[in-house]
Amino acid sequence: MSGPVSEPVSAGPSAPPPGTPSIWWQGVQPDLAALNLRGEGSLQGFLGITFAAVGDDWLAARMPVHARTHQPWGRLHGGASIVLAETVGTIGAIHTLDPAQFIAVGMEINGNHVRPVRSGWVTGTARPETRGRTTQIWSIRITDDEDRLVCISRFTVAVIPIERN
Repeated sequence: MSGPVSEPVSAGPSAPPPGTPSIWWQGVQPDLAALNLRGEGSLQGFLGITFAAVGDDWLAARMPVHARTHQPWGRLHGGASIVLAETVGTIGAIHTLDPAQFIAVGMEINGNHVRPVRSGWVTGTARPETRGRTTQIWSIRITDDEDRLVCISRFTVAVIPIERN
């Protein structure tokens, strides 16, 4: 799950402190086990989404392709792909912010579904395109077990001060 290094991002509440080699708040990568535990009682858990890997500028989660994520014709439901994209994008965005001051919430998401999947797993890898003071934009690539593109999604996130939550 490696790839090209992301472009520099704008300063703001989500900018890492000077000298931090990653996008994560204070250089601390998200704890995958904690993310999975926290999602157990939500849609994330119901669909079987698990966080699988993290790098300096990306976060990845997997989702099984089975009855709960199928459309009636036995293929991965596009809506399930969007749930995976929004889940990994939101959690990625949240972990770039000072948790004592800001939260991240979805504003808009789209997805282009380019390949059907009937079984196995899909993996969504989220990377920020920009992390501004009030808005972040993330790209999420969803691939199948053979690393073929299934869906490409763009996700816009609002950065909100905790006191406005």
